[in-house]
Amino acid sequence: MKKKEEKKIIRLNHYLANSGISSRREADKLIQSGSIEVNGRIISKLGTKVNINDNIKFNGNRIKKKENMYIILNKPKGYITSTRDPLNRKTVMNLVPHFSNYRIYPVGRLDRLTTGVLLLTNDGLITEILTHPKYKVQKIYHVLLNKTINPQDLDKIRREKIYLSEGKVKIDFILSKKNRIKIGLHIGWNKVIRRLFKKLTYKVIQLDRINFGGFNKKDIKIGRWRFIDKKEVEKKIKKFIS
Repeated sequence: MKKKEEKKIIRLNHYLANSGISSRREADKLIQSGSIEVNGRIISKLGTKVNINDNIKFNGNRIKKKENMYIILNKPKGYITSTRDPLNRKTVMNLVPHFSNYRIYPVGRLDRLTTGVLLLTNDGLITEILTHPKYKVQKIYHVLLNKTINPQDLDKIRREKIYLSEGKVKIDFILSKKNRIKIGLHIGWNKVIRRLFKKLTYKVIQLDRINFGGFNKKDIKIGRWRFIDKKEVEKKIKKFIS
């Protein structure tokens, strides 16, 4: 019974974003302003979690949670993983249609030069599961280096001898064939793959995420996307919350 209840818990700012009230960043401002009421009580603390069945109001009007949408995108180079960019660069939102009744957003980040699997959704709970470190969601990448990696450096990576500013780089596995690498890890530090190999004096020429928490880009051409249904999503994430 407890596990079923946990699945209904979501951060309040995600709930507001899912409902189309605002972006998650704007939702935090609304919460701090005292405009949001949960079960008759004003909530102003950031990070508050609610049950999706709670009575949640904005300026006295009850908010209704919208239907969820899920999209898998095979991201090409040159696009920012954001809903908007202050420098007016292309974002991943330029690659999918505008769904006026849904406020979808990218889950996690791929830097501008990295390609591969990206999920877009308006489901805050799924977003939290796929991005929060406590769920240890695995990401798998194909990496092309500027030169063949030597066995000593592979051993350092496998034995977790590499440290970045956040701490020790822990990986799930690494396979190599000359300068082509396949690596799996669950840490989500900014540009962790590029920084890892730079630390060992290699330059990443190409970086492609081929799997994100069980989601892959099979049969999706670069720059294209497809819908996935909720059952498929729930099947993929079940292992992280069971």
